[in-house]
Amino acid sequence: MRIYIFLILFFLCGKTLAQQSTDSTVVIDNIIISGNKRTRTDIILREMFLKKGDTISKSKLPEAVDISKHQIFNTTLFSEVTIHTAASVGNNISVIVMVKERWYIFPVPYFRLVDRNFNDWWVNRNHSLERVDYGIKFYHNNLTGRNDKLTADVITGYSRQLSLRYNLPYINKKLTNGINIGIVHTKQKEVTYATNDSNKQLLLKAIDGFPKTYTRADITFTNRPNLFLRHNFKISYTSESIDSFVAFVSPTYYSNHQTTLKYFDISYSLSYSKTNYNAYPTKGFSAVVGGFVRTFNQDNNFYQLNGTAMLATRFNHKWYMRNRVAATVKFPYNGAFINEPLFGYNPYQLRGLEYYVVDGQIGVMHKFTLGYNLLDFNLKVPIKNKYINKVPFKIYAKVYNDLGYCYKPNATTLLNNKLMHTQGFGIDVLTAYDIVFKFEYSFNQLGNSGLFFGLRD
Repeated sequence: MRIYIFLILFFLCGKTLAQQSTDSTVVIDNIIISGNKRTRTDIILREMFLKKGDTISKSKLPEAVDISKHQIFNTTLFSEVTIHTAASVGNNISVIVMVKERWYIFPVPYFRLVDRNFNDWWVNRNHSLERVDYGIKFYHNNLTGRNDKLTADVITGYSRQLSLRYNLPYINKKLTNGINIGIVHTKQKEVTYATNDSNKQLLLKAIDGFPKTYTRADITFTNRPNLFLRHNFKISYTSESIDSFVAFVSPTYYSNHQTTLKYFDISYSLSYSKTNYNAYPTKGFSAVVGGFVRTFNQDNNFYQLNGTAMLATRFNHKWYMRNRVAATVKFPYNGAFINEPLFGYNPYQLRGLEYYVVDGQIGVMHKFTLGYNLLDFNLKVPIKNKYINKVPFKIYAKVYNDLGYCYKPNATTLLNNKLMHTQGFGIDVLTAYDIVFKFEYSFNQLGNSGLFFGLRD
């Protein structure tokens, strides 16, 4: 009997010692940052899951390094991020972070379709080159090295737009609070004034002049208490007007034949994001919940509540599964057209129903994607420069299925108050600067099918 007890004790002690060996801890005694010519070191350290002085088990160290790498890359400040650990004295280690900064200044020509997506422009609008906006967009990302962004737009063509925006994500020493402020003035040659029974947009185009103009100024205060959580509080003021003929054709555009509208939007959102790559997540979770109240001069405020969530599961280095859900409710329902748009606009776009819009008061959506990494390679840039010497490409094959439902009181249109469902297969191409091209062949419940092209959601 004693020999059995001894063997059991020996086994348990051996198992405990092995576990202690596996789970022995290390101390982060130094974090070394290199490659950041413009970006401040504290901005990079802010994104690190590992902090100087942390004690962490060896078994959890690789995951912590991986999270830190993804967080730094998701700032969109760098084209490359690598992290290594090096042994120091005793059980101390150093964490070495090497980054390669992106090109931050983009005074680039601007060319954009005025329609909701490429497929709507190509098919429903006969790919008319008159229906484009063009001009100059000036971006200065990382203006002062604090991941702040200055943008200025001068747009002409089918519409006119002047805008200026500045985003400073950190304004305090703890790097938790930020501010975003902007103003935009727009004139439109065309107004979407209604949706017909076939869920197609009805457009009113002016022969001369601009049937709709609006000016909006906004300020957003942000609070980011940790790496993954963010609070946003936004106040905006909008003044817009339409031509009297628009009000005549669509008296419920603003409601009651109004031609001018001035209002405040006050909104709050809480967001959580922990993904491996924000532009195309294959692992992780993100969610946003919030809402806003729109206050008019009259006593008829408008309210909206929103929620979206995404869960991406990676089975191995090739396969991933992604689920997205979203829900919106608007109240009270007053029939004003400007409060009704829902499906057909991001994020409420079902793959295979790009040619349709579905307005309503309540909307729910689920999008499922199963993807496989076909190719992963780099192309060398023939012209030597310090910002980018190779262009990365990742190519994914995918199958998908989308579901949606849009409720609108008393609606008898083709898609309202009915279950919408689509499915299909496609190819996604990821490349530098978070660009994602989508090539999809979709089928919908109406019996339609076709090839669709788009950019990332």
